[in-house]
Amino acid sequence: MIAESKKRSAIPIKPGMLPLLTGINDFLTEHGIQSYIVGGFIRNALLDRDTADIDIAISTDAPKIASVLAAALDGRHIILDDVNRVSRVIIKNTTREKVLWQIDLSAITEGIEQDLGRRDFTIDAMASPLGSIINKGIVDTGLIDPFSGLDDIRHRVIRAIEDDVFQSDALRLLRGVRLAAELGFTIDPNTETLMRQHSCLINSVAGERVREELLKLLASTESGRFIIYLDDLGLLMTMIPELAQTRGVEQPREHQWDVFNHSVKAVDAVDFVLRHGNWEYSDKGILDCVPWSADIEKHFNGKVGGGGSTRRPLLKLAALLHDIAKPQTKAIDDQGKTRFFGHAEKGAAIATDILERLRFSTRETNLVAGVVRYHLRPIQTCQNEPPSRRAIYRYFRDTTEAAIDTLYFSLADHLATRGPNLDINNWHQHAALVEYIITQHENHADITAPPKIISGHDIMNTFNLTQGQKIGELLEAVREAQASAEIATREEAILYVKKLLGSKKPGSGGNNSDGL
Repeated sequence: MIAESKKRSAIPIKPGMLPLLTGINDFLTEHGIQSYIVGGFIRNALLDRDTADIDIAISTDAPKIASVLAAALDGRHIILDDVNRVSRVIIKNTTREKVLWQIDLSAITEGIEQDLGRRDFTIDAMASPLGSIINKGIVDTGLIDPFSGLDDIRHRVIRAIEDDVFQSDALRLLRGVRLAAELGFTIDPNTETLMRQHSCLINSVAGERVREELLKLLASTESGRFIIYLDDLGLLMTMIPELAQTRGVEQPREHQWDVFNHSVKAVDAVDFVLRHGNWEYSDKGILDCVPWSADIEKHFNGKVGGGGSTRRPLLKLAALLHDIAKPQTKAIDDQGKTRFFGHAEKGAAIATDILERLRFSTRETNLVAGVVRYHLRPIQTCQNEPPSRRAIYRYFRDTTEAAIDTLYFSLADHLATRGPNLDINNWHQHAALVEYIITQHENHADITAPPKIISGHDIMNTFNLTQGQKIGELLEAVREAQASAEIATREEAILYVKKLLGSKKPGSGGNNSDGL
């Protein structure tokens, strides 16, 4: 896009944005407020990238005017930074389900060039008067560009404005890598040096801010490569020190890499399995046997909880953390084979601690921890034959919201284990297993969610039992029997409970051995 911009005088604003920008400009002009579009909006327009984020610098107190602007645009106002007086106006669609625009407003404290000098990278330190952009588009020669950001965009380089940018706000360390991943840019060598020098500062940043940047990085393709880059800069192990112990931990011979590198490869494999990237050891033809549909794609594009993150980056985060407890659980069995008994369950607890520290929502945390805990379950549902109805019921009962995600992660884990030595027959068998489980889930609700045919009160009244854990165990045993087609009616359920009470203590569970 930059190359094209040399041939024409201006880059026009996309038609879909003009009504909003015009409305904002009219509002600010009526209130006698000078305004500039700054930062990422300019950069994205020059790169012909869509954006829902608009940064505007204004000649007055931002929170005060943002509150009035939000009311005028039927949006919501939040204060992002009370000290520096930065506000955000969020505009959603008519059903309030989707964010259409985020408008960040900040006050010009000295002059626009001085304010640009307090930003992080040159590519985000450009500005243009809002009214000029509406009337003329973004004019190369008319940009306020005191740090040659336009040249750096042309050369696809991320360069720090000043040597102290990371000391001013350490989140910029992570943001620089995220921008490189998102834009396909390289980081200037001097900026890289500064990032290494100040990598320890990342832990001074609030967890929720780190979470937001980390998820944006994981949403990009080639996430694995940039995780390695974070490690090279000293950022990864500073943010997630629990990963340090995985480096150099050898695995059984079926694995191609140590625990750390296997985990990073698993991130890339998730991208590939979810049709979002490439896998350097196989072509896309191996995905022909993997079930995929509009519903599956919608599932992974769906948001989780109130945090607004989608399942794709969360599954890649689970991939990075799925074997994090292997160093603590490594043992050699009687046959001399390396085993990791309990690593999945212990890893889920560690993952939970990490995500809580980084202020992930409860649902996000439960999803990631669920994938970590149950990542071996899909291949444990059967032994060289289709899984039973009971096994499928138990799988969906235990994995709950992480069920589909765990199935697809198991495929990614398979690829990241075998690497260049993939046995295509084993791969086809694994894909067929995943397809079978999904098909049973989609077509047989009586397996994964059997209807209620008996209540706890029925059991207590019929067998003169008091309320307690035993009633819950009996109800669960009934549901399992329904799922496996052993019983279907209330009368059969009563007889089944009678048999359980007369023969053995009710209970249920599933095999979750994780020694691989």
